[in-house]
Amino acid sequence: MSKVSEQDLGHLRRAIALSQSAREAGNCPFGAVLADGSGQVLAEAENNQITERDCTGHAETVLLRQMEKGLSLNTLKDCTLYASTEPCPMCAGAIFWSGIGRVVYALGSDRFYSLEGESSFQLPLSCRDVLKHGKHPVDVIGPVLEDEALAAFEEFF
Repeated sequence: MSKVSEQDLGHLRRAIALSQSAREAGNCPFGAVLADGSGQVLAEAENNQITERDCTGHAETVLLRQMEKGLSLNTLKDCTLYASTEPCPMCAGAIFWSGIGRVVYALGSDRFYSLEGESSFQLPLSCRDVLKHGKHPVDVIGPVLEDEALAAFEEFF
């Protein structure tokens, strides 16, 4: 597992800010940022499930749809996706298929599910567990900055 740099923390805090923006827009509070190997932001997105009436409108999948389509697999393997909350199995699969080589997330799914309480819409598989089954490596780092990420969920549930 690679280390988390100050630049990583800055991008992660931006993903957390996007999660708060999603909540203010009437959506679930999730945000994501994609940066290349040098740390330049290539795309960012927030959850739009509710406002777009799209069950796949998680921040990570919205980001993947918005990123430049001309990015090569060579470029993407050096990119990092920063997520305010651990990517769900659907998003982890999309990250794998995109070719992105690294994920850094703030709030872990275990802690998120404990906040949310029991729900029939939980698929408790960590993104690390999903991605370890792939045939190309994806470095997963997290949770990082969990307490900061929790702020977007205050009084949400």
